[in-house]
Amino acid sequence: MNFEVKINLTINNHEVPELRECVGWERRDADYPALFERCNFWAGVRDVNGRLVAFGYVCGMGLQHGYLEDIMVHPDYQGMGIGVKLVKTLLNEADHFGLEIVTVTLDEQHAQFYQNCGFKLGRGGTYRTK
Repeated sequence: MNFEVKINLTINNHEVPELRECVGWERRDADYPALFERCNFWAGVRDVNGRLVAFGYVCGMGLQHGYLEDIMVHPDYQGMGIGVKLVKTLLNEADHFGLEIVTVTLDEQHAQFYQNCGFKLGRGGTYRTK
């Protein structure tokens, strides 16, 4: 099956929270549509029935550096190469957007996936206020 990744795909406010829930994340309904207004760009993939099955975005100040965020693929569509295609499309758009550096925060279990997408792994940290 050929899945097309579209930059700034039109997405209804409920679609990303539903996909987040399918991958086991909290819905975060209040983030949408604010996320679409604040991020640099996003990408999505729909199945033949029009259901959103993959999503991710890049945010930042729009200068040299961007952050790759919330890469998700519906469990029914994992292992088909959609995630790699999604990330590479977002990285290509980052280049066109003028971003020279893209950073991702990841769980160790996903390290090989991001290396396959071209990321060089390093060390970092995360601070959460809650």
